[in-house]
Amino acid sequence: MKNFMLSSNPTSPFLQQLSKGLVTTFSKNGFSYTEDPSDPLQLVFHFVTEDTIKPFRRKAQATFVIAVLESTGQPFDLFTEVYPFLIRSLANHFMYVNHRFGKTDVHFLTPEQGCYSITFTQGDDEQEFLDKIYKRLEPLTCSRLVIDNQFSEDLPKQLWGGERVTTELSQSGKKLDDMNLLPAPFPLDKYLSERDMRHLNKLYGLGGLSYGNLSARSDEEHFWMSASGINKANMKEIGRDILYIKGYNDVENLIEVSIPPNVTPKRASVDAIEHWMIYKEHPDVGAIVHIHAWMDGIQATEINYPCGTIELAETVASLIRESDNPSETIIGLKNHGLTITGPSLENIFNRIEGKIKRQVPMS
Repeated sequence: MKNFMLSSNPTSPFLQQLSKGLVTTFSKNGFSYTEDPSDPLQLVFHFVTEDTIKPFRRKAQATFVIAVLESTGQPFDLFTEVYPFLIRSLANHFMYVNHRFGKTDVHFLTPEQGCYSITFTQGDDEQEFLDKIYKRLEPLTCSRLVIDNQFSEDLPKQLWGGERVTTELSQSGKKLDDMNLLPAPFPLDKYLSERDMRHLNKLYGLGGLSYGNLSARSDEEHFWMSASGINKANMKEIGRDILYIKGYNDVENLIEVSIPPNVTPKRASVDAIEHWMIYKEHPDVGAIVHIHAWMDGIQATEINYPCGTIELAETVASLIRESDNPSETIIGLKNHGLTITGPSLENIFNRIEGKIKRQVPMS
C-alpha cells in the first residue's frame, strides 16, 4: 500500500490549491491518501515556511519526504538560499515554489545538489502541470535505498596498510582536487541541532555530505572505494577513508564492507551499489569515477532516481551495457553529473583531462 499524507495544512491560496491537486493526482495513480501519521507511509508532502522549518520525523527509511516552501521575488541564488532549507527539513527532495512576473516556477532540489524546474503561468492547464509534477516525483518516491552497511573486521592482514590500488585512489582524489572538482562536504551541523543530527544519522548514517566518489577494482570480486563524507583530497586510512567493498547482500539489502580491526569506519559511499553492479557485469572495468561535473559531446540521459537507490544503479548499469565500449564509457546523468568507467584510474583521467566543465547543466 502506497500511503501518502500532507504534514500540515498550507496557508496560502496557491498552496491550498496545489495540495488539493497533489492529493487528487497521486490518488488517481495508485497512492492512498491518509491523515494518520501512524500509518506506514510511502510519501509525505511536508509544507514549511522560512520561519518554521522543522523536520518531519519519519519512522522508516522508506518514507520519502518532499518539503514544500513558497516564496515571491527572484532568488539571489537557488543553492545558497534554498539548499540549507532542504537540510534543515531533513527532506529527501525540496519543492521551492517561487512566484514572480506573473508566473510560478517550481524548483526541485536534491541532496546531491541537482536542480530542475517546472513553470506554471496563469491560463496553463492545471492538471497538465500537476501531471508533470507527478511524473517527476513518482519514480523517486518508490525507489529503494541501499545505504546500510555491514562492517566485518576480516580484511586480510596484508591489506591493512593498503596496496597499489589504494595508493592510486589517494592520488586520484588529489587530482580531483587539483581539477577543482571537490566541493567541501556540506556542514550539516551548521544547520541542524544535535537531535536532528542523531535522527539523520540513525535513518541514513549521514554525518556529512560530500559530492563525487571514485573506486578501483582489487580483484575479480572486490573493489576499493572512497568513503562517504570525507575529504577525498586527503584519503589515507584504510577502513576510514578508503573502504574494501566485499559485495551486496540482497537479502538484507546492505553493502558488505571488510575493515581492519580497531578502526572506526566511515560509511560506504551511497553510490557503492552502482559501482558494485558495474564491476559485477563488466570484468574489463577496472575503475569508476563519479563527479558532479559535465563534458560536451556526451549523451545526456535523464535519470531521476536519488543516489544510493537500486533503481539508479540499475539504470546506470543498463546504459553502460548499451554503450559501444562499456569498459571506457562516460554516462551523463541529467541534472546530476558524470559516471566514467575505465580499465584504470590513470586511463580515466587521461581521457577527461582538459574536457571537464564544473557546471552541470540543469533543466
